[in-house]
Formats: sequence, C-alpha cells, structure tokens
Amino acid sequence: MKAGTNLEKVLTSGAFAVTAEAGPPKGTNADAVRKKGELLRCCCDAVNVTDNQTAIVRMSSLAGCLILKQMGIEPVMQMVVRDRNRLAIQSDVLGAVALGIGNILCLSGDHQRFGNHPQAKGVFDIDSIQLIQTLKRMRDEKKFINGEDIAGEVPLFIGAAANPFADPFEYRAARLAKKVKAGADFIQTQAVFDIPRFRKWMDMVNELGLSQQVAILAGIIPMKSVGMARYMKTSVPGIIVPDEVMKRMEQAKNVKEEGVKITLEVVEQVKQIPGVRGIHIMAVGWEDIVPEIVAKAGLMPRPAG
Repeated sequence: MKAGTNLEKVLTSGAFAVTAEAGPPKGTNADAVRKKGELLRCCCDAVNVTDNQTAIVRMSSLAGCLILKQMGIEPVMQMVVRDRNRLAIQSDVLGAVALGIGNILCLSGDHQRFGNHPQAKGVFDIDSIQLIQTLKRMRDEKKFINGEDIAGEVPLFIGAAANPFADPFEYRAARLAKKVKAGADFIQTQAVFDIPRFRKWMDMVNELGLSQQVAILAGIIPMKSVGMARYMKTSVPGIIVPDEVMKRMEQAKNVKEEGVKITLEVVEQVKQIPGVRGIHIMAVGWEDIVPEIVAKAGLMPRPAG
C-alpha cells in the first residue's frame, strides 16, 4: 500500500514535479521552519527537511516535518543511516507515519568528520539501500527487519538520492538500479550544472529502463555569490561546476541575477531530457528566490493536491 501523498499524486498524474529544501535551524526556533515553509508553500509540491545535513547538529527532521505538516505543507522527511541503528530507524518511521508524514528520503549521510562533532561515532548499522528495503518491507509486508508484524498500515512514498557526477561514472546508473530494485519510488539527484554529463547519465538510466520504474527529480542549486560557486566547484564532492559557468559568475555585473539566469537555463534544459520527471531545488539560505525561479520557469501554478 502506498501513501497517496501529494508528491506521489503529482508524479502519478504525469505533471512535472517541484520539490524544495528547508534546512531546520541550529536551535529550537520553530518559526525559522515556518518562515521557510511560507516562502515555499505556493511553489512546491513537497518540501524536504534535512537530517543533520553536512553532519552538523540541527533540529530533527521529524520535528521540522511536523511543523510544516501543521501548516498544511507536505513534508519529505530525510533520514540518514549515519546516526541511527535499526531500532531507532524503524521507531522513527512509525512515529513519522503516525504523525501523517508519508514521504521519506533515504540517505547515507555525510561522514561525521566533515561536521561540527567529528568525534561522533558513525552508526551505519544498515546502509541507504537496506534502508530503502526496510521501508518497502514495512509498507508492503507490514513487517519489521526481524520479521515480526507491524500493527497497522505503514503508507510510505519512498525516496532516495542519486549522484550522476561521482566517479567512477560508468557505475552511476548501475547504483541507481540497486536503489530502484530495493524499492525507491522517487529519486532526487545531486545538483546539476554539467548538462552534457547529466544527459549522458540519463541516457544510461533510460537504456536500463529505470526512468519507467522510478520518478527522477533533477537537483537544482541557485548560486547567489561567486564565493558559493567557487566553494561548490572546489570543495563539494560530487558537484561539477563547469568552467564557463564559473566564468559567468565571476564576470557578472549583478551576481545574483546571473545565478538565477544560470538556474533557469539549467531547469529549461533538464525539462527537455527524456525521463526527468521534476526538479528538486536546494536554495541553501536563499529560499526566498525559489518562488521566482519556479514562476519564471513556467512551473506555476502547482497542481492542487
């Protein structure tokens, strides 16, 4: 049994989906989540709440999702295997479902050495593919990992991430195939700037028939400064910022305007690629630009849930 979440309905209808990201605060201020939610409400089909992103302690994804849910905004709960064993994972899934949260994105999580608690122990009791399998079994068979029955339905729409740009490139589509086989319903990719490489990856994905089995949403990061572009080019694993994009940012009279222009060009190009079913916008610290991007990309109004 599937969740029938708004995101699932949009994707099932054949509409081009739009999701975005709301990173929760490094504190207890629920209004910080509400503010992002209000900005994204009108232009997205669902909003991801990150889970201790970049291994930095923040308000829990579950709490952030509940705040959005109470506002009438559909959340996607991100869940990393870095911080939880199978007991905590399954417990959090039950809690999320009980609170009406139906979309869960399964992730490994950035290694803790990159975050603000490098001495933290990584758990990694199960990996991200096993997490997808766990959620599918909980939903379809109503069973825990140990085979015991779950009381009640576990309606879920299961998401996973994909990085078309990591090396070795030739294994990227095969890795996605594993996630699809494990039970992923939708995929959100790493940020796309290198269109030829993304198109080549999608060709491989389409050849394997994967885009018929899973909804692929291309990752989009709007760049608002030269420093941000440079940081992503040199310091973020798995993101390729082509030299010509970097050059455009460096030479722009109005950097933010150029960043938006580049974003809209990327959206327009990924929309034309067979097998791409939507976009996932990660506007880190720049959520107020998302409605403008979605509108200028011709993706408003969003379908009613």
